[in-house]
Amino acid sequence: MAKRKAGKNPGKSTLVRKITRIASKVLLWFLLVSVLWVLAYRFINPPITLLMIERNIERKADGKTFKTDKKWVDFENISDNMKRAAVSAEDQLFLKHMGFDIKAIEKAYASNAKGKKVKGGSTISQQTAKNVFLWPGRSWIRKGFEAYFTLLIELLWSKERILEVYLNVIEMGDGIYGAEAAAQEYYGKSCGSLTRAEAALIAACFPNPLRWTPVKPTRYIRHRQFVITRVMRRLGPLDF
Repeated sequence: MAKRKAGKNPGKSTLVRKITRIASKVLLWFLLVSVLWVLAYRFINPPITLLMIERNIERKADGKTFKTDKKWVDFENISDNMKRAAVSAEDQLFLKHMGFDIKAIEKAYASNAKGKKVKGGSTISQQTAKNVFLWPGRSWIRKGFEAYFTLLIELLWSKERILEVYLNVIEMGDGIYGAEAAAQEYYGKSCGSLTRAEAALIAACFPNPLRWTPVKPTRYIRHRQFVITRVMRRLGPLDF
């Protein structure tokens, strides 16, 4: 009498279906929540970021007091010099790309492959996404989330909104966040009154605001300021 062929394990199939169903629900909820979150921040100003929280934890560990100097300034009240300085320093193709500068990414990847220490290829959109929606750190998982949120803000926000949020939340010194707090701290004036040289000097310190400061600019920062002002002249007014 011929033996019956062993069938598939029904218990294993049921487990796989359950895992697939749970994973699908988690993914669906993540997509829904993330889209609503990004859409909400199109109209609501982000109150705080995870970087601000982490920096205050670090300050407390060092025996310092909590410090989060920030004051939101609407896009139209930010100096055109500050806007152009940021674009000139960090992302000259900001108005032309959809969140990613492929050439800059390829250049950074090639240089990193050679073991050179270079500036990353992150655009203003990418920096805004990781500052507002993600935790500080470096990992491939975080990079994946960064790319996802970058696409969302490019689709759901205007370029003006992206630059407005960027200039209001990024770190510009020890406990200093946003252009208004930086302008008050370094020049005793509102960011709407910044001159080209002042805005360029603030932007020159963007890569490492805890190491560099407009108060005591190094030769390297002065050179960056000079380069940024030259690019600002070449770019001219930003055409949003």
